[in-house]
Amino acid sequence: MIVAISIGAVTVPLGDVWGIVWHHLTGRGTAGDLATDQIVWNFRTPRVVLAALVGAGLAVSGAVLQTVVSNPLADPIVLGFSYGATLGAVLVITLGGGAALAGLGVSAAAFLGAVVAGALVFALGRRRGRMAPTRLVLAGVAVGYVFLSATSYVQLQATPTELRTVMFWMLGSVAGAQWDRIPAVAVVVLAGTALLTLFGRRLNVLLAGDESATALGVDVNRLRATLLVLSALLTGTVIAVAGSIGFVGLMIPHLVRLTLGADHRRLLPLTAQLGALYLVLVDLLSRTLDRPNELPLGILTALLGAPFFLWLLRRDKGLD
Repeated sequence: MIVAISIGAVTVPLGDVWGIVWHHLTGRGTAGDLATDQIVWNFRTPRVVLAALVGAGLAVSGAVLQTVVSNPLADPIVLGFSYGATLGAVLVITLGGGAALAGLGVSAAAFLGAVVAGALVFALGRRRGRMAPTRLVLAGVAVGYVFLSATSYVQLQATPTELRTVMFWMLGSVAGAQWDRIPAVAVVVLAGTALLTLFGRRLNVLLAGDESATALGVDVNRLRATLLVLSALLTGTVIAVAGSIGFVGLMIPHLVRLTLGADHRRLLPLTAQLGALYLVLVDLLSRTLDRPNELPLGILTALLGAPFFLWLLRRDKGLD
């Protein structure tokens, strides 16, 4: 993270970066000259911290969803959460004044959209009062397409200026990171990861199948519902501040499982760390590959994630 803060249009020595960050965190040392302090602390540090939080949140959510629906291809996009958040944000961007009168900002609307999508998937995924993994995936795909169609229709009504904003937001970015957004996201991601890790034993039991889990005293239906709600809240929070970013929740959990096993008590904390590192590096590439232009995160995560995931499928028979 210190290296990512250092590199940019103006390169700041690592020692100066550490000194400025340490000064703001502890009050000790010196912040250096005003311009460098502004670049490091007000622009780059919140961006890097937000990228780490978003990467961790998406990766943990993907790992949990893959177990909940018993499908290695499950992630926030497949289950429709990302599309719900996108529709909420696009509505606010295009409606403008009407949305402002309703008291909704882009982030709040995106979060609300993700929660609504999660609630619909939860309702449609139930059969005779029980959560059915296959129905959850099918419900997620159907709900996602409905929200995507609605988003496409809203885009057709947008002005060219609004459309550019919409497209950049749909592909994901942490360029607008500000310190006042960080605390809420940090609390949700850290608390959500810790809480989901506490479910580690029951997630491990869920891997053995519903019958085995029930025989061991686990209420499978209630457990799935709880985990689905927590994943929706986690996903909605990070998408609300960074837009729709694909492949993080799909690829990172698989990489950790292939190297360190499927014990969720270790899997989830390590997935969070690797997801954070991955998105920090992707964000660094997004703002340095085509200076002074900036690439949306979703383009790079797709370019990096899709080939890598196909390589994993071809390489490891355990994913069959």
